[in-house]
Amino acid sequence: MISVIVPAYNAQGTLGSCLAALQDQSLPRDRYEVIVVDDGSTDRTADIARQYETHLLQQPKAGPAAARNRGAQAARGEILLFTDADCAPARDWIERMTAPFCDAEVVGAKGVYRTRQAEPVARFVQLEYEDRYVRTSRQETIDFVDTYSAAYRRDVFLVNGGFDTTFPTASVEDQEFSFRLARKGYRLLFVPQAVVYHRHDATLGEYWRRKYGIGYWKALLLRWHPERAVRDSHTPQVLKVQIGLLGLLGVFLVLAPFWSPVRWLALVPAALFALTTVPFLIRVLGQDPAMAAATPFLLVVRALALGSGLAAGLLRFSRHPSSRRPPISGPSRMVKRAMDIVGSLIGLVLALPLLAILAVAIKLDSPGPVFFSQERIGQNGRPFRMIKLRTMVQGAKKALSQPIDLESLPLKVPDDPRVTRVGHFLRRASLDELPQLWNVLKGDMSLVGPRPEEARIVRLYDDWHRQRLAVKPGITGPMQVDGRAELGLNERVRLELDYIQGYSLWRDICIRARTVVAVVSGRGAY
Repeated sequence: MISVIVPAYNAQGTLGSCLAALQDQSLPRDRYEVIVVDDGSTDRTADIARQYETHLLQQPKAGPAAARNRGAQAARGEILLFTDADCAPARDWIERMTAPFCDAEVVGAKGVYRTRQAEPVARFVQLEYEDRYVRTSRQETIDFVDTYSAAYRRDVFLVNGGFDTTFPTASVEDQEFSFRLARKGYRLLFVPQAVVYHRHDATLGEYWRRKYGIGYWKALLLRWHPERAVRDSHTPQVLKVQIGLLGLLGVFLVLAPFWSPVRWLALVPAALFALTTVPFLIRVLGQDPAMAAATPFLLVVRALALGSGLAAGLLRFSRHPSSRRPPISGPSRMVKRAMDIVGSLIGLVLALPLLAILAVAIKLDSPGPVFFSQERIGQNGRPFRMIKLRTMVQGAKKALSQPIDLESLPLKVPDDPRVTRVGHFLRRASLDELPQLWNVLKGDMSLVGPRPEEARIVRLYDDWHRQRLAVKPGITGPMQVDGRAELGLNERVRLELDYIQGYSLWRDICIRARTVVAVVSGRGAY
């Protein structure tokens, strides 16, 4: 069973088209249900919903996040689909949206907008989305899912609390939820074939209000997810540059009456802004040439609205304590990365002579390469190749078949017959980890963090285990200084979550110091 959830507030003008489209899907009607959640409407929304084969829920006005959550609670389907009351899904929308869930690792999916409108502002909005879809389609997995065309596994949705009702209006509550799932390494996919037809903003005022609201609530979202200020799978990097350039231009214009040279300096951000519009303009000329003349002005409006909303939101939310906190705050994240770069560079330089000696010893001891690389799972579930000095014989994976027990999980076992003579020494002294300094320098790992996990084990994680994927894995960390290979998975994850939830730069320094003691003692090193 598939459950389609449609939140609706005073939607009498559009809900009928939405429900008619959902009733005429290519999938047999007995395979899906449609749930309409009337969020305190004062018009004929509920009457219209009753004219179709739907399950109608009614509640006092609480916002779209609460309405979607109410629908998810009542849903009978294993897969939840979300769309909006002003969207008309294409006939194959349900079929397209649910297809990726044949892969058990996929927990979420996102479709696309189309529009049949002719108004210039609406056409510009569609061009914006098309530009972002090109960016999104280049990525194997995504972290940004909009609820106009969204799908989630119901069990994952519910265990993660659904959409945050702190956001009272349709703004960024959908992307915040997908960011939360991406932080845990869940796999979310882009499905460009899953189309809903939408009524975009038709006037400049509608467009400004929507963009301003997104910017305003984005300020709160970025307090919870500061890493998304740097990058997400949906937002063009050039948009952030444009907002910054207009902000700088505004500062110069304010100062111009008091200091005349600033007038000329103002030309610099203005010229740079114009240059940043060129790639988008080229795309517009290829798709909708008639919009080319209005596009530069609309790009300025977009940056101004988002930037103004963001500034207002930062002013408001900075004065209030947040109900959520990120694993590592923005400033601490930057300092930690700087320490990783400096530490890994110094470590690599100092370790080079020792690595050369160890490479000779490995080659003389047993046939095979000096280095061993293996796919591990990093921050937000991103895979990377972790490098170590080889400590096992060639073909070691076939030499010992070991079932995975997630409670005890003996990733390393005493007297492993696959480990070479030199390998025993390298493991005992933790020298096999030295090449991971290169992973730290590249940004795949940190000097301190949770253990980098194998992909086969991450696939078996429960939801609470996935919280450890919120930060970069480390060469050393809580596991290495509190038991190493003697710890079972659950015990280790509890240590790592305590590290994440109580993170501080001082704690990183203490773990580095304790690592020396742990290496000397050799406890759990085999």
